[in-house]
Amino acid sequence: MAKFFTPLLIVLGIYSSAFGQTKNNVEFGANIGYNIAYINETGYGNLNSPAIGGFNLGVSADIKVSDRWSIKGKLIYDQKGWNDGYVVEADGVAVDYVDFRLNYITIPVTANWHFGRMKNWYLNFGPYVGFLLNATETSSNTDIKPGFNNTDFGVALAIGVKFPITDRVRLFIEDEGEAGVINILKGTPGGIIIQNGRSAINVGINFPLD
Repeated sequence: MAKFFTPLLIVLGIYSSAFGQTKNNVEFGANIGYNIAYINETGYGNLNSPAIGGFNLGVSADIKVSDRWSIKGKLIYDQKGWNDGYVVEADGVAVDYVDFRLNYITIPVTANWHFGRMKNWYLNFGPYVGFLLNATETSSNTDIKPGFNNTDFGVALAIGVKFPITDRVRLFIEDEGEAGVINILKGTPGGIIIQNGRSAINVGINFPLD
């Protein structure tokens, strides 16, 4: 857990410092979304896995730095994984068509560009770090976390639009994606690399900091 809380405290410290100087330019948000998660495999068959459905829950802080740009940080409970994988039993027998569920806490920090006549559209991009909470083979509810690296890194990208509800609250809808850049498995043979990927449709609300 220390590996999770240390970077989280750093992020919160940066935000706290920024809030003290840009209080009127900070917007908080909360969202829920539907995930379509999969993996990319290279080094064996260069195949993509069948996707698995899930969800994400997130909170965010968006710090305005100019008329069109802001820095956005999010804290997300993120369900990832893939369908139709396989496991090798203790007796050496391979079992095909099993599903894997990987649950992460993901922290992306992105540059956020606001565009359109009312600047209600936005596009953001930047790095993320993910901390694995648990990993399960769902057919037998088997814990497979020891076979996975505890940390994931990658690139996050989203495009969205905001709709005013009141003077202070705006609804947003966004299409969000994440692409991992490191191997999520431990000790894969022959240079095989397995990387996370997921897309999501999110809805949520934004409101300014008082």
